[in-house]
Amino acid sequence: MRRCINEMKTSFLAIGENEAFSRACASSFISQLDPFVSELAELKTAVSEAVTNCIVHAYRGRSDGIIYMSIKLFSDRRVYIKIRDKGCGIVDIEQAMQPLFTTAPEEERAGLGFAVMESFTDRVRVKSSPSKGTTLVMEKTLQEKTEDGSFKAKGNISDESRTKSGSGSPMCEPI
Repeated sequence: MRRCINEMKTSFLAIGENEAFSRACASSFISQLDPFVSELAELKTAVSEAVTNCIVHAYRGRSDGIIYMSIKLFSDRRVYIKIRDKGCGIVDIEQAMQPLFTTAPEEERAGLGFAVMESFTDRVRVKSSPSKGTTLVMEKTLQEKTEDGSFKAKGNISDESRTKSGSGSPMCEPI
């Protein structure tokens, strides 16, 4: 049974300057699990995409938006990252998660944020209510290292933890 070994929560203004803060904060916290550099880079990019979505889409034209980020680390090397906003919400989540879809084409947005998050994590879940905000949870199980510092075979990570979407919850309280 996995157990939560550490958790953090923070909030910050939804301004571009805080995108870098969110990456650094997540990276510093997750580093205690001693991930591979590539895993840490992937998680930092996923966090960056999630926070950028809040800044660009959830709080478009507003300077008073707040982004809430919490991270939980589990004994089985799973990382749960929750990014939440109280912005405009997403009307059609399935459409929004389609590669190349964007609500800001005039800003030359690529519409790849969710695709990037899904490719760099094992699971992405999104809940949203129009006019109330969006909650995004990303999950990734970090590889185990062998004594020589190399990766263990991928077979050591269950197929369930490699799922890109779907339901499921950690054994301890949800974030």
